[in-house]
Amino acid sequence: NMAAKSDGGGGGPAVRLESPEVGSGRREGSVTPPARRYRLRDGCWVLCALLVCFADGASDLWLAAHYYVRGQRWWFGLTLLFVLLPSLVVQLLSFRWFVYDFAAGGTKDSAGSTKDSARGPRGCCRLCVWLLQGLIHLLQLGQVWRYLRTLYLGLQSRWQAEHRRRHFYWRMMFESADISMLRLLETFLKSAPQLVLQLSIMVQQSDVEPLQGLSASASLLSLAWMIASYQKVLRDSREDKLPMSYKGAVVQILWHLFTIAARAIAFALFASVFQLYFGIFIVTHWCIMTFWIIQGETDFCMSKWEEIIYNMVVGIIYIFCWFNVKEGRSRYRMCIYYVITLSENAALTILWFLYYDRKTTSDFHALILVCVVSSSFALGIFFMFIYYCLLHPNGPIFAPRAGGCIFRQRPAPVPGSPTDAVTSPPRSLPRTTGGERDGAPGERDSCVPVFQVRPCAPPAPAARAPRTEGPVIRIDLPRKKYPAWDAHFIDRRLRKTILALEYASPTTPRLQYRTPGAPQELLEYETTV
Repeated sequence: NMAAKSDGGGGGPAVRLESPEVGSGRREGSVTPPARRYRLRDGCWVLCALLVCFADGASDLWLAAHYYVRGQRWWFGLTLLFVLLPSLVVQLLSFRWFVYDFAAGGTKDSAGSTKDSARGPRGCCRLCVWLLQGLIHLLQLGQVWRYLRTLYLGLQSRWQAEHRRRHFYWRMMFESADISMLRLLETFLKSAPQLVLQLSIMVQQSDVEPLQGLSASASLLSLAWMIASYQKVLRDSREDKLPMSYKGAVVQILWHLFTIAARAIAFALFASVFQLYFGIFIVTHWCIMTFWIIQGETDFCMSKWEEIIYNMVVGIIYIFCWFNVKEGRSRYRMCIYYVITLSENAALTILWFLYYDRKTTSDFHALILVCVVSSSFALGIFFMFIYYCLLHPNGPIFAPRAGGCIFRQRPAPVPGSPTDAVTSPPRSLPRTTGGERDGAPGERDSCVPVFQVRPCAPPAPAARAPRTEGPVIRIDLPRKKYPAWDAHFIDRRLRKTILALEYASPTTPRLQYRTPGAPQELLEYETTV
């Protein structure tokens, strides 16, 4: 056994590296290393995301300069504020992650003291990296750099040899998780208020300028893109969930595009007449949504205070669109959310229609805006049904499900596979419900019989191939449930440990999380049988 500690200070999870033959008998959640290869369509998706990010920022800056040239200093100040303030917050967070990853990556000797790397060519290279990253983040280009780095790591995982390919794929997944979190935070701190601001200006002017339309469209596309991209990267990072196809991602973009558009237009209409009441409404909605999220007891972050801050950020997201933060059947929570959203959109639009200025906006244009809000929301719900009925990774929600079988046949494990390892945890069978016990007689005919007569001569055991499984990294933490990120994606000390061991080991290590409730489940199942 070899202890594998990271340099991130105390308070982190205990991590141990064990050889495969050292089986302690503990039931732990096993995580299979990523085996999916990087494809060219993945690179095209990253390039499109980079283009959306660039278009969003560039259009906002161009519009701010346009307001300044025309002497509209109030709109110039608000537009520039919604660009710079969120960007500064995200750049500081991105640079903080870089400092932790790069500064803690120094080598240590066998006694544990850090080697003096400030001299010689290596020290000069590290200084250049520091200066380059500082300049990149000072120019507000941290997200652009991370997108390019994700593309580079993905292509390297495609071109390198087998062992190096796995290492670069790990790093690419970690970088994808980072840029997804950063961009999701940036879009709802920058693009969402920017979209409402520009739509409010259009309503007050009763005119749509080309730059205003371009900025609003880029902000709307950025919001819809990041919601779908975040969900796709999150599913790709977890081997216990099926990955989202690109068709499903595109339909999810359309779903969020139309629902957010209806929401933003309703906000802009109401804010053009009731500025003070609009602020009160936004704060009240945010407080209610944040309390709802906290009441759901999410488990995303590594500490309590980080969890509270995360819930507050998700409360901002809930102002505009649905965002799943809890494991289990989300259809009821989503239906409640969209009923509330539909009611709010209708109330805001009706109040605007009753009190809008007839001198600047005609009745015909007012009716068109009301129809746009309702039809956009209806289109978004339509694409939501298309996604869940046809393109959801787990299959259509109305698909027939097999029932009535207590035991189901599983394919025989391939020798040497992770499921055949000594340290691989046994899987408990699902509990039998009353509906399954009282099922129709025809349903049980297709099941594997519970009791079978043994043959007279037992078959000779087949020769098993030697196991070639690599080391196992045991993490003394319960595994987080979907839709949360795994601990080794959000805890940077675990990341460094995994990358170091994966790089040094000839085979890819396997992760195992602690599951404290498993022995009780096993005892309960054995008692039932």
